[in-house]
Amino acid sequence: MQQPYDTPRAERDTGARVLVVDDDPTVSEVVSGYLDRAGYVVDRADDGPAALAHAAAHWPDLVVLDLMLPGMDGLEVCRRMRGQGPVPVIMLTARGDEDDRILGLEVGADDYVTKPFSPRELVLRVESVLRRTRPAGTSGVLRADGLEVDPSARRATKNGTELALTIREFDLLVFFLRHPGRAFSREELMREVWGWDFGDLSTVTVHVRRLRGKVEDDPARPRLIQTVWGVGYRFEAAATGS
Repeated sequence: MQQPYDTPRAERDTGARVLVVDDDPTVSEVVSGYLDRAGYVVDRADDGPAALAHAAAHWPDLVVLDLMLPGMDGLEVCRRMRGQGPVPVIMLTARGDEDDRILGLEVGADDYVTKPFSPRELVLRVESVLRRTRPAGTSGVLRADGLEVDPSARRATKNGTELALTIREFDLLVFFLRHPGRAFSREELMREVWGWDFGDLSTVTVHVRRLRGKVEDDPARPRLIQTVWGVGYRFEAAATGS
């Protein structure tokens, strides 16, 4: 029986293009089927070189990327794709080791899902990440301490130099700029920025660390995004909007 993702693209409505990279054919088939039924155009690759070739031929709107791939692991694939252009990445990992998850976030993954996982949950994660890449519409430009952020264009600069931010880093910066002077717990940031009511709070910690590395003059002594011990984080600069 023909699988849903084998339906000719001309015969269906197409949405965002998602590249699924996993060397396990069962996982790849199930994930691709769920994404196809959700209205996405799905490409599949079973190793790193094939993933890079697919991306070069048809640049994806999002990549679902297994961490453990033969030959070239998912971390290297993510690095190389990010070297070619911005693209949201959701990392899949079969490991429960926090170090692996953090490594994925450190190389720029926007989200991760640990195997075994619910395909429906993965589709929701894909929808959440892609939703945040769309223009915000009426939001004005936010400014603070040399930073200028345009949520509609999803563009951020510091002292006139454009910042290379991942989707979640950008969303986190916008949230901080919109709420200067207020301390937020990691749970609150996960709910407000990620849209999750539960999850691994190390995700927030890693993204704050990465964002500091891009917006602080001295990330080792952060002045803008300050740690509030026992609570979470606070954005100190006075933000203004146009």
